[in-house]
Amino acid sequence: MPAQPTAPGRTPGLHLSVALDGAGWHPAAWREPGARPAELLTARYWADLVAEAERGLLDFVTLEDALSLQSTDPRGPDGRTDLVRGRVDAVLTAARVAPLTRHIGLVPTVGTTHTEPFHISKAVATLDHVSLGRAGVRVKVSARPDEAAHIGRKAFAWYDGFDSPEGEALLRRLFDEAADHVEVQRRLWDSWEDDAEIRDTATGRFIDRDKLHYIDFEGAEFSVKGPSITPRPPQGQPVVTALAHRAEPYRLVGAAADVGFVTPADAAGARAIVAEIRAAQAAAGRADETVHVFGDLLVLLDDTAARAAGRLARLDDRAGQQLTSDARLFAGTPADLAELLVEWRAAGLTGFRLRPAALPHDLERITRDLVPELRRRGVFRTAYPTGATLRGLLGLPRPANRYATP
Repeated sequence: MPAQPTAPGRTPGLHLSVALDGAGWHPAAWREPGARPAELLTARYWADLVAEAERGLLDFVTLEDALSLQSTDPRGPDGRTDLVRGRVDAVLTAARVAPLTRHIGLVPTVGTTHTEPFHISKAVATLDHVSLGRAGVRVKVSARPDEAAHIGRKAFAWYDGFDSPEGEALLRRLFDEAADHVEVQRRLWDSWEDDAEIRDTATGRFIDRDKLHYIDFEGAEFSVKGPSITPRPPQGQPVVTALAHRAEPYRLVGAAADVGFVTPADAAGARAIVAEIRAAQAAAGRADETVHVFGDLLVLLDDTAARAAGRLARLDDRAGQQLTSDARLFAGTPADLAELLVEWRAAGLTGFRLRPAALPHDLERITRDLVPELRRRGVFRTAYPTGATLRGLLGLPRPANRYATP
């Protein structure tokens, strides 16, 4: 397994990010005293959250998105009117926030099942230009029938658990398509060489056409000629991330992503997942590349564990049901969470993506309490490296252009 490099200018340690969604990851968070439900669709709300994350020196934020309304039912709308429903577009939100920040990475979620990779590659490349090299993308598949119905080009039967032969076959198809989606994006980002734009007013030459390349991709779902209409991003390749819960997405992370988000229940589970992703990475011929594996945790933080548990109970009571999540739920103190992160890091995780249960409360406890705890343990940065891109923060090299002549 390759060593995980450290970005210049930072203390060796773990990477830290947050996942932002609505008023927070608890369904009743919008009713908390500090919540801002009237502002969820405003640019200022998201700018304030990302600015807080940047004050905590976090590596990046992810922004949730989907082609369907939020729902407690994975098969489709649940008809509830007492919970947050409706979102703003993640890529457009990231582009709006980018000029208001300087260091933190911006990673919007995009679906691969119902979108064209040409459009996504162009949007993410634009975000990388606007942010001066701080863009990433979280790719996401969807088997939801209601999302398919919005687009009208595909139709899916719903399989509870996806453990039947038909369900597993659908998952393989969706994640194979996602891998092709990422491959097309990456080829399009490389379809312009770094010096393709000449911009010489004296000679009247703006572009060197020999440095634009057809990608000629032919796959099961996509046929893309190229080149892109957007010049190569500042990072060369924006950071590709994916959430993974089982074998199919583990293979996607190992073969195509720079960062995988995983959901272990404990350190032993983290160790097993990391081993599976490293095996997938080796099978894809990427054993010498850095692929980060981040643990996801849904967090409620307070001064004491009893107060955190009490707040969780109050939120559950307001929601009318107990909070459940694909990720482990942590309700406790920042110091206890720091101890857990250090323990899981020893199991092979290189970073963490924390999901604040209520915004801004739990985000502020992450940036103002957890981060100092991690710093006291010597495992988190004290400042952003000067001029670092998101790839730089994560210790990822800027890749060479596959089409450029050496």
